[in-house]
Amino acid sequence: METITIPKGFRVTPEQFDQLAQAEQLVRMELTKDGELIVMSPTGGTAGRKNSRLTQQLRNWADRDGTGEVFDSSTMFVLPNGARKSPDVSWIKLERWNQLTQAQQDGFPSIAPDFVIELVSPSDLKNQRYEDLQAKMQEYLDNGVTLGWLIEPLAKTVEIYRIGQQVEILNNPQTLSGEDILPRFVLDLSNIF
Repeated sequence: METITIPKGFRVTPEQFDQLAQAEQLVRMELTKDGELIVMSPTGGTAGRKNSRLTQQLRNWADRDGTGEVFDSSTMFVLPNGARKSPDVSWIKLERWNQLTQAQQDGFPSIAPDFVIELVSPSDLKNQRYEDLQAKMQEYLDNGVTLGWLIEPLAKTVEIYRIGQQVEILNNPQTLSGEDILPRFVLDLSNIF
């Protein structure tokens, strides 16, 4: 099997990215608004387990609430700036999701989620990608996401991103509130920290 080294800053068109993403299902990829291809390693066991817990809690709330749809880390969204991003966990208001055609829902939806969670994994820390995740969170806000949580389990910190506000940093919170975006949703962090 041949390996390919992708140089930092390597660029592809959105169409090339879509073709590559369909053909290569073994790696996680994203595309920046400038066409830079970002290749990420598959999730390890610890991060995968924690991502699953996050998705499960949001899914359970969403099933009871009924006002939106939950997506896992394998869902690729095309943001308004053209970037293609896959948040670890995301949620979209049902009325916004239902405005998309079936074909748009089946492909890479051209919509920014209303809410996102990014979980800092051991490989993110090892590869010094924390600042990249912070920039990604800001990009989400710049493209219409109204609430985002960047969760760092090792340091037991959460960065809360809200439109038009400074980032709030919480140290060792036990729970997080969905605020007015996700009414009555409370994330229990005991299985994450």
